[in-house]
Amino acid sequence: MNILRKDILIILSIVALAVAFVGVDSIAANSSTNSSGNTSFNSTSNASSSDSKDKKDSSANEDSNEKTIPEGITIEGQDVSGQTVEKAQKTVESTLGNTKSTVFKLVAGEKSVDATGKDLDLCIKNDDVAQRAANYGNEGNPLYRFKAHKDVESGRGKDFKVSLTAKNASVAKYLEKNKASLDTRVINNGLKRVDGNFQYVPGTQGKIVDVNQSADKIADFISKGWDGNNSQIDLIVETKDPIGSQEELQSVHDKLGTYNTDFSSSAAGRAKNVRNGCEKINGSIIYPGETFSVTEAVTPFTAENGYELAGSYENGTTVETYGGGICQVSSTLYNAVIRAELEIVQRNNHSMIVSYVPKSADAAIAEGILDFKFKNNQSTPIYIEGYCEGGKIYFSVYGKETRDPNRTIDFVSEETSKTDPGITFKYDATKPAGTMTKEQGPHTGYTARLWKVVSVNGQEQSRNVFNNSTYKPGNTIYAIGSAGLAPDAKARIDAAIATNDEGAVRAAISGAPAPTTTPDPAAPEAAPAEGEAAPQ
Repeated sequence: MNILRKDILIILSIVALAVAFVGVDSIAANSSTNSSGNTSFNSTSNASSSDSKDKKDSSANEDSNEKTIPEGITIEGQDVSGQTVEKAQKTVESTLGNTKSTVFKLVAGEKSVDATGKDLDLCIKNDDVAQRAANYGNEGNPLYRFKAHKDVESGRGKDFKVSLTAKNASVAKYLEKNKASLDTRVINNGLKRVDGNFQYVPGTQGKIVDVNQSADKIADFISKGWDGNNSQIDLIVETKDPIGSQEELQSVHDKLGTYNTDFSSSAAGRAKNVRNGCEKINGSIIYPGETFSVTEAVTPFTAENGYELAGSYENGTTVETYGGGICQVSSTLYNAVIRAELEIVQRNNHSMIVSYVPKSADAAIAEGILDFKFKNNQSTPIYIEGYCEGGKIYFSVYGKETRDPNRTIDFVSEETSKTDPGITFKYDATKPAGTMTKEQGPHTGYTARLWKVVSVNGQEQSRNVFNNSTYKPGNTIYAIGSAGLAPDAKARIDAAIATNDEGAVRAAISGAPAPTTTPDPAAPEAAPAEGEAAPQ
């Protein structure tokens, strides 16, 4: 009984002290002292309180920053006793300093990247910690306040921890930027053609990073489970299984369409580009409903990707670009695809005529500008075989034949109009006066259409326009040397250029009288086999 009485007395004493704190706080909160030392309650001074409210609000932040922190208070072990909130805040911010170079190994399956705290944009989660340190013992319920005061008085003090986190938006941005290094691309089950037969090639699973969930996990780890040292974080990944069963791929055995073109007269660089592009497409499998992009398959057009400089079309002229000749690859494939009767999604003709396929049977590509795309409109996979042999490029489309064996298709080119090229003269300051050099031969312009002709048992059943094409004329281009050209000579040449008469221009350049009849020294139309619709 005596022990029980003592416990009751202790509890009553604590309650009494708590009540005393409440009483003091209540009086302090509801009263104010006038200039003569008398006390007046807020209930009788609402008007004056209202008048001074704006002043109090405007100085609230300033007063808060100037408030000092009680004795015995530390932040992350650093003594901040007697410091203002503003000064203590610098101590808080200093905790970020070492974290900027901390390394986080972000793991996605068998791949990983090393990110620093700076990369993940680490920041302070509880950025009010200095303010809370200053308010220690002056906030919370009365019992908490009483205990806080007693802890400080007894020298036990209080250490406030700084909680860090990562900004989700910054982490997500970093993960997106590094997806290529983190994701494991799924490789679908496929086929390879060996000695005329198809062999099944099993694919591999893909591991794709879930950016948003991984960003949440990283931020949560740093704010809850991180010890401040270099760490490893396993990202959230989605597993993707390869598509295409062995049974499904075994249905691929029929040749649906084939075509070849000749590049034997091509220069070495262009020939290499044709072979390189062909190799990048060979072995491609397009599953039902999928769309195949030739540009995606063969780009980028760089030396690192196996391409060399060769002639290509650009803005109506022929220039040297990496990948020149690649359009012979896409055009040859186009003709194989249309004979397999796959769906054409995107096709563009060249800006000027090419000679390796009939008019309107070409398919130009240009990185970032033009593409040739087709869709597998069959119920079974499609396999593309491509190879080069004897100066020719071959493409064949394999799948499961479902068409009537007595049905045949043919594609017929029709020229619908013709536009003769003109002549363009331009000055070249790098060449001496008195010279004129041909830079480009002429290209005749055309409009054309391609007809699809369907026959059954040798009898034509239909003839429909399959596509239409417009090829611009390309002028003969002459460069006139202007280095050291006298003003009067230039005026004479300008007058001759205005006549658009090549003989008159030649005469003006040589200083001889203009001929009464114009000779025709122009070379025959330039062979366009080297020209392609290249990056324009």
